[in-house]
Parts: sequence; C-alpha cells; structure tokens
Amino acid sequence: MHTAAGIRAQPSRAELRRIITAIVIGNGFVAYDFTVYSFSAVIIGKLFFPSDNPAASLLLSLATFGAGFVMRPLGALMIGHIADSRGRKAGLTVSLTLMTLGTWLIACVPGYASIGPAATVLMVLARLMQGLAAGGEIGPASASLMEMAGYGQRCFMVSWRGASQGAAAFAAALIGAGTTALLSPAAMHEWGWRIPFVLGGLIGPVGWYLRRRMPAAAPLQRVRLSPRRMFAEHRRPLICGILMMAAPSVSIYITVFYMPAYLVRTLHRPPAISLLTACLSGLAILVTTPLIARAADRLASRKTLQYASLLAPLSVTWLAFRALTHGAGDLAALVIITAYVVLALNNAGASSVLMMEAFPEQRRAAGLSVIYSFGVVLFGGFSPFIVTWLIDWTGDPMIPAWYLMGATVLTLIALKAFPERTAALACADRAARAPG
Repeated sequence: MHTAAGIRAQPSRAELRRIITAIVIGNGFVAYDFTVYSFSAVIIGKLFFPSDNPAASLLLSLATFGAGFVMRPLGALMIGHIADSRGRKAGLTVSLTLMTLGTWLIACVPGYASIGPAATVLMVLARLMQGLAAGGEIGPASASLMEMAGYGQRCFMVSWRGASQGAAAFAAALIGAGTTALLSPAAMHEWGWRIPFVLGGLIGPVGWYLRRRMPAAAPLQRVRLSPRRMFAEHRRPLICGILMMAAPSVSIYITVFYMPAYLVRTLHRPPAISLLTACLSGLAILVTTPLIARAADRLASRKTLQYASLLAPLSVTWLAFRALTHGAGDLAALVIITAYVVLALNNAGASSVLMMEAFPEQRRAAGLSVIYSFGVVLFGGFSPFIVTWLIDWTGDPMIPAWYLMGATVLTLIALKAFPERTAALACADRAARAPG
C-alpha cells in the first residue's frame, strides 16, 4: 500500500523486525563469503592456481577474487530488475540463493592436485556465481530498508546494511584467526581453510528461509528495464554515483580484505595479528556506521557528513601507512588500522540514501545496484590485485596509501557534482504524514 506521495504504508513492529533481520542476515552472509575468500587467497592460490612463483599464484587467486566483480553489473541489472518489477522480496531471495550455491561449491570442490584444471574452472565458476548474487543484493536490500522509514530515519535504517558488512568481516576474520591459531599450517592447507566456507554455507539457508517469510510488497508499477533507457534518463546520478564508489570500494577492499595479505606478505607480520586487524575493522564498521547515520539524518543535507568522512581519512592516509611500513609494533598497527577504518568507512547510510533518492521508486533498486556494482568493478574488486602488482613492480610498500588517496579525491569531486533532492523529499514526506 502507498500514500499519495509514494510513501509505503508502515509495517507492524513484528513485520519490521522480521524484515530487518532477514535483510541484515542475508546481506551479511553475502559480504561474509566475499570476505573469507580474500582471507584465504594465499592458500587458494597454492591449491587451485599452482605455480613455481608464489607471487604468481597469489596474483591468480586475487584475479579470481576480482573476477567475481565482473559479474556484478549483470547481477545488478538482472536482480535489480526483479526487485523493481516483482518486489524487493523476490530479488533478495534470488541473490541469496545464488550466493549459497557458490559458497557450497567453493567449500566442496577438490584441489588442483586431485582433479587438475577442472578445480580451477570450478573455483572461477563459483566466484562468478557469487559475483552475480552480490551485484543484485545491495540495491534491493537498501531499498527495502529505506522504504520502511520516514525521511528523517532513512540513513539510520539503511546503515544496517553497511553495518551488516562490518559484522560479516568481523565474523569471517574471527573464524579465520581462530582456525589459524588452533590448526597447524599443514592442517590449514589441507582442509582447515574450508571451515569458514562451510559455516557460511550453513548460514545461507537460514537467511533464505527468513527472506521467504518476508511480507511481499508490490512496487508502484511494473516496469521493463532497458539499460540504455536507464542510462539515458538517469545519466548524471549514475555516472556521479559510480565515481563516488571509488573511496568506499578501495577503502574496504584495501584496509579490510587485502590488509591481512599485505601485513603478512609485504610487512612480514604474524598471520594471527593480521587477521585480528580485520576483526577490529569489521567491529568498527558495525558500531560506527549506525551512529554516523543517526547524525546524518538530523542534518539538512545528505552530503555534509560525507565530506567530513572523506576529508578526515585523506588527511591521515600517508601518515598511517608511513607508520605501518616504518617500524610500528603489532599493537600500534592494530590501533592505526582500526582508527583509519573508523574514519574512512562510516557513511554507508547517508551515501546509499543520497543515491537512492535521486531515482524514482521503480528504478531505485536497479539504480543503486548498478552504481554499486560498476563502482566496485572499476575501483574495488581488482584493487588488491593492482596494489599487489604495483608493490612487486616498484618495491614500494606505500603503494596502498597513494591508491587510497587518489580514490578519495575522485569521490570528493563526484560527491560535489551529485544531484541532491533533499528539500523536495523532506517536504513530500512531511505532507504525506500530516494528519488529515
């Protein structure tokens, strides 16, 4: 049901809790699987991409990690269209089903030593399935959360999607650190690396069941999605939005997903310490994202806190990596990385809402999915691969800092140019909720 202004009728508290739980668990599961792959990249490289050169194996493993992102734009268009034309529930169910299948394939596929090149093919196939699912997840999940809230609570509601990614990174890193500490290197190499994927595969059906029980809400109208028409009608928000994804994409894939490999391989830190940084980073995202979103909801512009969230990390990036590469102890490294994550990865709520408000409801899920997917493909997915290659080529361990700073500057420029509809939407919301 909709009001005249296009505001959805509010669900009951029980329905609201059920919807939020289903979305958060499912979205966290999607992020979890991408996270555990990145943490297992070194072992996967040896088992599925054997090479006489360890660096080549790691690069091939990271390239396969990035290959999952190639499928994201297709998933964004396909699953985003399902969510906009058949309802958010349908799109969310499809994305979670694909992610669960891909996760179980990774958990069960034998290594190259057992079945030869077929192992490599199946690993790549699993990553492509996960990429398809992840590409279509963000838009429907974010749109569902936003459409359950009034204008003054949208950032906070949508922030739980970003917070769930922090929770997923925390859980994945905690499991990775636990298995690394409890198992011998030989056991980890033989079977221990599969444990996080098996646990993820068990969570998938739970999320799928919860999403199947979500109340279905029909969209305003059924639409036929034409990529050409969509880009023609919404060129500016799509282009600016994709460029705005540079900083958050590079930041999370460098400071959370790639950081364990960087600390171990480049800075020669202990594996357990490197995974602990990912634990703390995920926990920081989980805690700070809703808090910043609460503050963003109280401001007149969706952009205000985003500027602060970009300028703050930009001012300390070089100093942080300089300390990491020039003798900071393990405890100091934990503090530096966690503090940087708090500064750089806290505005998922306001950023997603700003983007979705630039689209009509019947384009909202697909619009955000396209922005997110293309942005991550261009800037995030291959950033671990690019940074690893540049470090090997130049010998400069400061490469991640320069990469992060360049992405942040690009996002600042795009944020300035992004169209904002704050005043009109606030007036429409007040009118829709006025008595009588």
